[in-house]
Amino acid sequence: MEGTKIFYKKMRFRAPILIVGLPGMGNVGDLVAKHLRTELKAKKFATLYSAHFPFQVLMFKDGKFRMVSNRFYYYADPKGKHDIILLLGDTQPGDSVGQYAVNERIVEFFKMLGGKTVYTIGGYSLGNQYVKEPRVFGVGTDERMRDYLKKQGVVLPLADLTPIFGSAGMVVAFSKRHGLAGACIMGETGMVEVDANSAKAVLQVLSRMLGIKVNLGSIEKIKANTEKLLKDMEESAKSAQQQDMKPQSYIR
Repeated sequence: MEGTKIFYKKMRFRAPILIVGLPGMGNVGDLVAKHLRTELKAKKFATLYSAHFPFQVLMFKDGKFRMVSNRFYYYADPKGKHDIILLLGDTQPGDSVGQYAVNERIVEFFKMLGGKTVYTIGGYSLGNQYVKEPRVFGVGTDERMRDYLKKQGVVLPLADLTPIFGSAGMVVAFSKRHGLAGACIMGETGMVEVDANSAKAVLQVLSRMLGIKVNLGSIEKIKANTEKLLKDMEESAKSAQQQDMKPQSYIR
């Protein structure tokens, strides 16, 4: 296999919207996309393989394995308005050449399916502290999209020239280049590797934008476990600090 290839089942979609949620900062995009896949019972129809991905296969307990990949899932809108396509994956390309090649291929494929609107999901870090009430930030391909984001409660970036790394930014950039409407929606995050609280904030905004209802029960459980772990770590640190501050007795 050379470069990047997508193997897919031919299907027809009704004005599809693409949601890109790949591993990244706080794993916000990954959590959001996986939650939507489960809630919507989305079905896989395409797989993307690339020479720009790590040269790995992933093993399973039953002895099976598969190559590292990105996968497309679909949800048929019962109202017949907008079908939803989800892109999930094991990884992103690790270098700039791969980021350009793979992310433009994603946009070209979606455009071939008749898609015109793309939302990528990521994390927006403002520090190394856990954010209890995360905001949702975003950028859009044009003024109309940016106005729409603001009406949905999305905050525009707080500073100029703030970088968006990886597919979350590159897919939106290529969407604009190919004449598609697009936005990168980012949950405020910090400190934790898997930020369910940030993912919850994004899901609440995204569900309104997509016109769907999403049960947040499983996300709430991950959030509660994370916050309990952080609280335990904080209490342990305080206890250790108090112990160090106690007067020491020495017998000579």
